[in-house]
Amino acid sequence: MTVSRVSSFQNGGKEHIELLGGKGAHLAEMTKAGLPVPPGFTITTDVCRHYYNNSRQLPSGLRDEIELALAELEKEQNRVFGGTDCPLLVSVRSGSVTSMPGMMDTILNLGLNDATVEGLAQQTNNRRFAYDCYRRLIQMYGSVVYDIEAIHFERVLQEEKQLQQCKDDQQLTEQSLVTLVHKFKRLIEQRTNKSFPQNVREQLQGAIEAVFLSWSSPRAKVYRKVHLIPDDQGTAVNVQAMVFGNRGSNSGTGVLFTRNPSTGEKVLFGEFLMNAQGEDVVGGTRTPIPIAALQDALPEVYAELSSCAAQLEKHYRDIQDIEFTIEDEKLYFLQTRSAKRNARAALKVAVDLVNEGMITKDEALMRIDVQHLNHLLHRSLQATADHVVIATGLPASPGAACGQAVFDADTAEEWKRAGKDVILVRLETTPEDIHGVIAAEGILTLRGGMTSHAAVVARGMGKPCVCGCEVLKIDEEQQQLIANDIVIREGDWLTLDGGSGQVIPGQLELKEADIFPELLLMLEWADQIRSLKVMANADSPLDARKAREFGAEGIGLCRTEHMFLSPMRVPIVQQMILAEKEIDRQVALNRLLPMQRYDFEEMFREMDGFPVTIRLLDPPLHEFLPNVEELTTRLALMRTSESDIHAERAELERMIRRVRELQETNPMLGQRGCRLGIMFPEIYEMQIEAIFQAALRCLCDGVTVQPQVMIPLVGHVNELHLLRKLVDQVAEQVLGHERRNCPYKVGTMIEVPRAALTAGEIARSADFFSFGTNDLTQMTFGYSRDDAEGKFLTHYVENKLLPHNPFQVLDTEGVGKLIEMAVIQGRSRNPLLTTSICGEHGGDVESIMFCQRVGLDYISCSPYRLPVARIAAAQAHIRMQWEMTLQEQAV
Repeated sequence: MTVSRVSSFQNGGKEHIELLGGKGAHLAEMTKAGLPVPPGFTITTDVCRHYYNNSRQLPSGLRDEIELALAELEKEQNRVFGGTDCPLLVSVRSGSVTSMPGMMDTILNLGLNDATVEGLAQQTNNRRFAYDCYRRLIQMYGSVVYDIEAIHFERVLQEEKQLQQCKDDQQLTEQSLVTLVHKFKRLIEQRTNKSFPQNVREQLQGAIEAVFLSWSSPRAKVYRKVHLIPDDQGTAVNVQAMVFGNRGSNSGTGVLFTRNPSTGEKVLFGEFLMNAQGEDVVGGTRTPIPIAALQDALPEVYAELSSCAAQLEKHYRDIQDIEFTIEDEKLYFLQTRSAKRNARAALKVAVDLVNEGMITKDEALMRIDVQHLNHLLHRSLQATADHVVIATGLPASPGAACGQAVFDADTAEEWKRAGKDVILVRLETTPEDIHGVIAAEGILTLRGGMTSHAAVVARGMGKPCVCGCEVLKIDEEQQQLIANDIVIREGDWLTLDGGSGQVIPGQLELKEADIFPELLLMLEWADQIRSLKVMANADSPLDARKAREFGAEGIGLCRTEHMFLSPMRVPIVQQMILAEKEIDRQVALNRLLPMQRYDFEEMFREMDGFPVTIRLLDPPLHEFLPNVEELTTRLALMRTSESDIHAERAELERMIRRVRELQETNPMLGQRGCRLGIMFPEIYEMQIEAIFQAALRCLCDGVTVQPQVMIPLVGHVNELHLLRKLVDQVAEQVLGHERRNCPYKVGTMIEVPRAALTAGEIARSADFFSFGTNDLTQMTFGYSRDDAEGKFLTHYVENKLLPHNPFQVLDTEGVGKLIEMAVIQGRSRNPLLTTSICGEHGGDVESIMFCQRVGLDYISCSPYRLPVARIAAAQAHIRMQWEMTLQEQAV
């Protein structure tokens, strides 16, 4: 079925989500399912793209199509848009393809003017209600269309409430609302030199364009950047007949989740407000009531709501986030979408849906946002910590956080850049605060409920959040938070417990959480499905132990230079490097040998039965050389000292001379990697000897060892051929007849473009290739990572010169082609060659997808990223299987 640019809810469905947007597609889907949905129509995302591609002009003929759709809506509702007797009012809402809660704009009650408001008053026999709708329209229209800061309208509203001595909006009298209408119109005139439009079609035109414009608002751009949503996706616009939750005590509005989005528990979760409109709940301006209380207030409505919620969850086979309105005890659905949930809830829901027979294990794995797994192990307060609780709010997003209190989003972002941990404290957050929410360790709001903007966004980011702390007060002028006689000033430390809702002054000790059953089960499913092996980068026995705890199938990279960074070892390494004669260097190597042997032995024991890939020394020498300025200062002090000792002075002078001899213009491309081992073979010989001595000791104790010796930074086959001979010779000397019980391998890290281009030749001397994607990316792009990330890469990504930071997401078009070429050439020469990546990309989802496509054998990443990598590897396998199935069906 073809979808026109303006499509009725009676047409389309979720299969047309790319054109209708999430809201429009699901409104059409609910309409088809027979649920009570107010009628309306959707203006497609194609129109949005046309708007931005044509100097922000709507396409010709669109207005005529909207008029036709309006005429159908008037006929269906038996009301007239702009009519004075029985006026049709509509809402105008955004609807992006990918859910972006709170990031774009909405206008309610559109179609009211000085004449139609009286018609609405007569029709409903409720003039107060009519003017409440009118003042809301003018307030929203002024903020959204005329871009007047909401605080200006809020101040006028608060002044009127103080004058009338009332706390809540619904306590305002009819006359107060009439007064607010006049004041709001006057505010628009003062701020814009324009009048609020009395022509309802002009209102509609302005609202539609404002929704399209909100796609490029700063908050929407920030949200898309964080959640990797394409800028060219665009938003649809939904025009829908109004239903009124603010019509009286038997009317209301609310948000419902079919399961708890914080815990995954199978129980209705949500909030509502009686005599309110939707923005009152999600905007955080009033603290709503738990959804369970609706059962007492309106039992029949609650029963219908529960039944329909179950129907929607079964239809979509996922937890749903539902917006509803009750008008005079009649239920209407305004939206359903897959609910935002934190990582722990996502895992529980996915596992439960498999157990309930709704989805398969493959589908459950594909629903996990692996980026959220980094938030799974939420920190919590130490159980023994003594603390004073100054307030308890709503536990809106779990986890504990400590930080210095800040009271606006800009400060939060600024302090975060300065390296400070911050807690963002707000009366209520708005979408404009998105950059501050991203920067903060946790969020505290004084108003709003568990479905407010702050709660939804924080849960999606895995950040602790406490909402609805109404006992607290903010003094915005003094930038401080007041709780009875306790004052928290900007910069003071605060601790939040998002699980209990507690707000605690000071900086408390936090602890990491344990892995929970649903995660273990999901990892078990992932391991059953994935074809890529997952190993760990580990540079110490402790790292190796942690890697096994997180399910590593071996060590894919042990960087031996990292083993020499302890205070005890650095002087010995410096002695080795600064030695001018081989005999002096051998003295240092003899001291290092038992240290290396111990390291390797302990790692083999931790990895009993699994491979351990050990990269021989690859130090940029400048990282280990003494600081020549410090040496020179010491020498100068020694010359003026009475305790001058000739031998010490001579040694200092020698060290300074030697350091200057060894200093390199470009140490990252200097005498490092295999070049060091070729120039000073005794260094690599010591390491190889330590590896096989450690292996021999383990074999004697019944430990199964699988050493894999990695030669770093090879650019020519002759380098690898020479050093492989050294490995084989030392192995024969150390292992002797035990060599047959120690099936070691020798390979190389491909990190030089020439190595990738000549991989066929290099494979003659290699048992494995491991692609060092960090250096390979540096050399392919010609970027120094440290300089690029600090100076220009952010600008490149923001201005779309590059799609991603290539040090975070593998550059498949350039670096990826080198990898793919090397794999093909290497295996053509050596069919038994195993291949992997072991750079930071080994923990990145998109990079893992690439590894699956080109047929690598394993990926290696840091121990703490192993759960992410295991699930991402399973997703990559499933995605490839689905793609193959689609290709077969197409044929």
